[in-house]
Amino acid sequence: MRELKVVVTDFEFGDLRYEERVLKEAGITLIPAQCKSEEELISVCKDANGLINQYAKITRRVIEALDNCKVIARYGVGVDTIDIKAATARGICVVNVPDYCMDEVSDHALALLLGCARKVVLMNNAVKAGTWDFKISKPIYRLRGKVLGLVGFGRIPRTLAEKARPFGFDILVYDPYITQAEVEPYGATLVGLEELMAKSDFVSVHAPLTEKTYHLIGDTEIGLMKPSAFIINTARGPVIDEKALIKALQEKRIAGAGLDVLEQEPTPSDNPLLKMDNVIITPHVAWYSEEAEAELRTKAAQGVADVLLGYWPKYLVNKEVKDKIMLKEHY
Repeated sequence: MRELKVVVTDFEFGDLRYEERVLKEAGITLIPAQCKSEEELISVCKDANGLINQYAKITRRVIEALDNCKVIARYGVGVDTIDIKAATARGICVVNVPDYCMDEVSDHALALLLGCARKVVLMNNAVKAGTWDFKISKPIYRLRGKVLGLVGFGRIPRTLAEKARPFGFDILVYDPYITQAEVEPYGATLVGLEELMAKSDFVSVHAPLTEKTYHLIGDTEIGLMKPSAFIINTARGPVIDEKALIKALQEKRIAGAGLDVLEQEPTPSDNPLLKMDNVIITPHVAWYSEEAEAELRTKAAQGVADVLLGYWPKYLVNKEVKDKIMLKEHY
């Protein structure tokens, strides 16, 4: 039997011990790489049987150069780094890990919300700079009775809704792919995006990045927000039109923002958001805990191993590929 090889296209972990353990048990060789361009990806991955991907862009050109690839796994929930249509056309399974960081991201979104609402970072910085004066935080409003708007209602925002309810929030949801019956168990109400933006005191973004959600929240949507409202983003930076957000913040049309993701990461040092006292920014870390990282890496590797051993993976993104290839349901 020909040796099976899996390339990790890029990674920011200190080692690959979780991946190595899973793939070694399956008799698969792991090849670490740090690809920065299409040319590097094609050169390193051309004869690989599978890929595990973090941030490198797996474009159509890259996919069409993969002679033996059967599966591409993404470290994460979103798969915007992979050309799904191109992979499907080549009969390549795309897998992700949609359930590994529900607590972490929902906790982080809530932390950003609370940090914005209570002006925690602003006051911390002021005290450390020698200013002891609560009045610099004005105005702060009570959370109970305020409206939390959730843009998208997958696993993570549902977890956030459960955590937010004890604070006394009224919860609105915008998600064109679900029904009111699905939000009712969370004490939430399904509304249109415009109504959510206009009524919410806090807008928390959880939509995946797709062609339809790119700049989903732009100047028009931000323009509907209350001057006292905050926007939180732990999804993907380009879901929000960053230029429109910056303009609204500069003109004081909204109260502030809590952002774990930006349109360009790392963000340039001249990004105006970095100078704003009413904006909290963290470095795309909402997914992280030691436990979540181990789960992410193990499940991504297992998805690749499953396909290469002839079985459908648990987390298949492009289900249309089932029309092109034959695998067993389970083992």
